Parts: sequence; structure tokens; C-alpha cells
Amino acid sequence: MSSPSSPSSPSARPAASSPDSDVIGGLSTLDRLLPVWIGLAMAAGLLLGRLVPGLDTALEAVQVGGISLPIALGLLLMMYPVLAKVRYDRLGAVTGDRRLLIGSLLLNWVIGPALMFALAWIFLPDLPAYRTGLIIVGLARCIAMVLIWNDLACGDREAAAVLVAINSVFQVVAFAALGWFYLEVLPGWLGLGEGTALEVSAWDIAQSVLVFLGVPLLAGYLSRRLGERARGRDWYETRFLPKVGPIALYGLLFTIVILFALQGDTITSRPGDVARIALPLLAYFLLMWGGSFLAGRAIGLPYDRTATLAFTAAGNNFELAIAVAVGVFGVTSGQALAGVVGPLIEVPVLVALVYVSLAGRRLFSTAPKGTVHV
Repeated sequence: MSSPSSPSSPSARPAASSPDSDVIGGLSTLDRLLPVWIGLAMAAGLLLGRLVPGLDTALEAVQVGGISLPIALGLLLMMYPVLAKVRYDRLGAVTGDRRLLIGSLLLNWVIGPALMFALAWIFLPDLPAYRTGLIIVGLARCIAMVLIWNDLACGDREAAAVLVAINSVFQVVAFAALGWFYLEVLPGWLGLGEGTALEVSAWDIAQSVLVFLGVPLLAGYLSRRLGERARGRDWYETRFLPKVGPIALYGLLFTIVILFALQGDTITSRPGDVARIALPLLAYFLLMWGGSFLAGRAIGLPYDRTATLAFTAAGNNFELAIAVAVGVFGVTSGQALAGVVGPLIEVPVLVALVYVSLAGRRLFSTAPKGTVHV
């Protein structure tokens, strides 16, 4: 993520003075220490949830329509700077890329849920509650934090905005149907036993999409349109964006602290269960990201769109997964715990994959050169 002095638009990315293999050396001090900040935020959240009595109850009480306001605030702060950087006049070039759009739809809505279903049954055949929670995580495709990982990896911002918007639409119309299929129908077809009912309102999912994507998307779009109209694109990208860019870092760290504080006591008091849930999640993130990255290169996408394809396929909407699990099965359920462990594994793994992605630019002859930024 960028400091105020770092570049904020694709055209402003300076050429790297070192080879692609020396990506880390070209990063700012703030960028190089990003894993440290995230690790500290996770630890702080876990400690707060464990040591401050009643903190999780107080945080859960601050919500409207089932949406946690502290988490919503953090996500909005995190997403606004990224969406303010999108050049909305270039979205047409993305919507015409059928390889990217079809690949993303297949990875997100066919391969992703099926892979999580398989891993959940392979790793947790004797723990149906955790298995159900993991399948719910696999159905909740990412519409928020993925924008951060994509921007860090110098992915295509416009492509990320389009793919996230498509995921949000599919999430509203397909989540409940896919939940019915993977939790009730498919286990019966495969002779795996009686399925689990999942009743979730499309409106509840739509609320999550509107809050976590709609609000920052509208704010980012209006910022660019009004800013460029008033002062011009050069001022907007060289003066305004560097000032708001660091807000994304603060929003990300705040979200992580709040999320882990909400479930700190649960996570730290059940380490064995957390470890069992973590294994299939780790396999899922690595397989989805790695397979998507290789698929992007195989179908001829440039590096920036390949990175976008990989991160949008690997990330999950943890807020939706947790909300569904809590709403259907209860806050103390195994399904809810599986949802909570999701970001516990996803955050550090995808941060590590940002650096893997940057190093993998050497595989692309037209790889863009630049520094990590948000």
C-alpha cells in the first residue's frame, strides 16, 4: 500500500530500476512491512477479544439489518481509495474481453464452490458443522477485500471493478440456489448422507452487496467524475489520489482488528478445531489462486489481468459467509466458527500470494513494471 508520495495511477507507476526478480527491493518501507502490520492487527484483535470481557458482544450489538457497523466502516474505508483510482471511462475495454469474463465466471461460480465442497468432505468427513461452514465460505465470492490484494499486486483496476460487480450480481441471484445444491442435493446424489438445509434471503445478500460494494463504488465514481471535472485528471491522479491512498491501509488494519476481536475468544479457546478447519482453507486458497494464475497465462491474458483473475477467484466474502452461518445456525455454531477461520487463513495467505504474483511477472513478456501501491 502506498505512502502519500507513492504513485496512484497506472500511468504514474515508475519503471522499476531492478529486475522483476528483485520486486521486494523496489518496494517502499511501508509496503515491505505490510505483512508485519497485518500480523500485528490480527494479534491485536485476538488479544482484545480474549482479554476485554464483553467486547465481542458490544461490537456485535452495533449493527443495522444484521450488518456489523464497525466492519462495514472498515471495509468502506478500505475500498473507497481503490475504487476512486479506477478509470471508469476504460471499463468498456474490460467488458469486451471474453477470455477474462468467461474465465472469471467459470472459476468463481463453477470451479470455486465445487473445489471447496470436495476439500470440505476430504478434510472434514467427521465434522458436518465445520464442513457446512466451509461450503458456505466457498459460495460467498469476494466483492470487497479482493480489491486491495489486486491493487497490491499491480492488477488491472478496471478489470477488478468489473469482475467484482459481476460477482455481486451472481451472489444475489445464485447464492441460495447453490447453497441448496451443494448442501442438500449433491450429498444425496453422491451417497454422502442427508443434506443440510440452508434458508437465506436474497434481500439479505443484496443488503450486504449494497453496503460493502455499492456505497464505496458510488463514492469512488463520484470522486473521479467530480474531481476531474473540477480540476482535471492530472490533478486528480497526482495530487488527490496520493492523499486518500493511505486510508485503504488504515481501513484494512481496522477491519482485521475488529473482525478478529469479534471472535478472538472462540478462536483462541479451540485451537484444535481451528487447525482442522485451516487445512482445507489453506489448500483451497493455494489451489484456486495458483490454478487461476496459470489459467490466465494459458489463455493469453497479460500479467495485470491474470493477477486480477487469480485474486478475484481466490478471495471470498467472509462477511457474508459469517452472517449467513450466524443467521441460520447461530453465533456459537460450528458453521459460524468455520466462517470466522476463513479470514484468519485468507488474509496472510493472500498477502503472501501478492508477493508471489509480483515475482511471477517474469513469466509474462509484456508484464507491466512498477511498485506496489494502494
